Amino acid sequence: MNADQRLTQYLQDHGLELPAPPKVLGLYKPALLIDRHCFLSGHLPLKPDGGLIQGKIGHEIDESAGYEAARQCGLAMLATLKQTLQSLDRVERVVKLLGMVNCTDQFTQQPAVVNGCSELMKAIFGDDQGVGTRSAVGVGSLPMGVSVEIEGLFLLKQ
Repeated sequence: MNADQRLTQYLQDHGLELPAPPKVLGLYKPALLIDRHCFLSGHLPLKPDGGLIQGKIGHEIDESAGYEAARQCGLAMLATLKQTLQSLDRVERVVKLLGMVNCTDQFTQQPAVVNGCSELMKAIFGDDQGVGTRSAVGVGSLPMGVSVEIEGLFLLKQ
């Protein structure tokens, strides 16, 4: 099964929909191709209806809801990759994810939240190619009050 087929199966198995690629809301490119690399700007937890998952983790929402928000960031990233590359099969591997978690000062489980995106990437691109380097940091706020923002770097096949 290729990556596009795994995504279709994953969405069916989990009762999810791929959101439309996010609209640009500032002065940046959602994706930038340089040689064999695709850099993705920070993606927000975009729902299929265009809404966003909002709330500070450890205050308005819990770790589980944060995990779901991170998975939605990953789905938005996959939508951008599909739009940019035409097929997820052009991705050789995930190189790096940076997850920013909007949380209280007392919340320390940022890696568990960002796993929502990391586990999605592993499911789509494979046990090795879907797992790259990663950082998960807590921040005091994010645009529009979203719970999570994630950016990524992907290596493309030759």
